[in-house]
Amino acid sequence: MYEVEANIDDMNGEIYSYLYDKILNIGALDIYTQSIYMKKNRPAVKLSVLCKKDDLDKVCTEILKETTTFGVRYKQLNRKVLDRKIIKIKTKFGNISIKVAYYDGRVLKYTPEYEECKVISENFDIPIRKVYDEINYETSKYIKLISRK
Repeated sequence: MYEVEANIDDMNGEIYSYLYDKILNIGALDIYTQSIYMKKNRPAVKLSVLCKKDDLDKVCTEILKETTTFGVRYKQLNRKVLDRKIIKIKTKFGNISIKVAYYDGRVLKYTPEYEECKVISENFDIPIRKVYDEINYETSKYIKLISRK
């Protein structure tokens, strides 16, 4: 895995939303920004992107083309991740995708897929927080049931 970074002090903030989508669509694993101060105490944004080696050139090129930066830096990183899979569980809202993470063969954590929760929230006109609560409650019952087997 690689981390690609650029410090940007002269770009319209609205461009970042566009950039996030573009970078994720070309294969980045994650993208985030941090507020920083550069030399002469200039406020700026540090753009960071995590990607696989195969996507490194595409990510660097896209950042150079789509932002005001004149250069990027990158470094290789090591990481450790939990085993995970997507399961579908039945809820009062219909079948919902749940990302389940395992450690040592046991369920460690789980979370419903955001985009599905967003659609439910909009379709049922209820706060997304309540959607998460309901789905997490149903998921906890399901996880307890399969853990007993």
